[in-house]
Amino acid sequence: MSSLLAKTPIDRRIADIVRPTVEGMGYELVRVRVMGGKGVTLQIMAERPDGGMEIDDCASLSRELSVLLDVEDPIDREYSLEVSSPGIDRPLTRLQDFETFAGHEAKLETAEMIDGRKRFKGVLLGLEDGRIKIRVDGLGDALVGFDDLADAKLVLTDALIEESLRRGGGPQGEIDDFDDVEIDEDETDEDDEASQTRAAGGE
Repeated sequence: MSSLLAKTPIDRRIADIVRPTVEGMGYELVRVRVMGGKGVTLQIMAERPDGGMEIDDCASLSRELSVLLDVEDPIDREYSLEVSSPGIDRPLTRLQDFETFAGHEAKLETAEMIDGRKRFKGVLLGLEDGRIKIRVDGLGDALVGFDDLADAKLVLTDALIEESLRRGGGPQGEIDDFDDVEIDEDETDEDDEASQTRAAGGE
């Protein structure tokens, strides 16, 4: 599992827990992140194989993952579960993403210096010899190893929006499922009918 999809040990543990359910429902896991300190958010990004992800998809997946996470109990504090699409200017977390979005502009950041820099912004040219090829203004074509990446995402452009519409991306979905445990914090109001309140991490 790439570190872009799941960076930390807890991210990877949760990814291992949720992946069978995500894939069993016909979706692909894009990213898992546990974010925040006192107010923790578990963000799970997923999409259909065709790249789409609607509100109804997010709601269905959120319900199934809520039940699963209640049982597995991977986080020992209050957290909100956010199930969403990757969005148009999406993170690039899988090697295949750099082929899929070849021709579009992206920002790459590496953990270590490559050719005297750690940040590369330019047009993706797909893969070459298993490495990501990107055309950077003032530098030319550069090759970046997938395992060298610390972060990668698309840049929002008119061409990317048009491509998203062509692929049938439509409205980008997101569902928040707020979880309450024994930590003494104010409960979060339910802002929409898709939000649910449940216990997680408590005894």
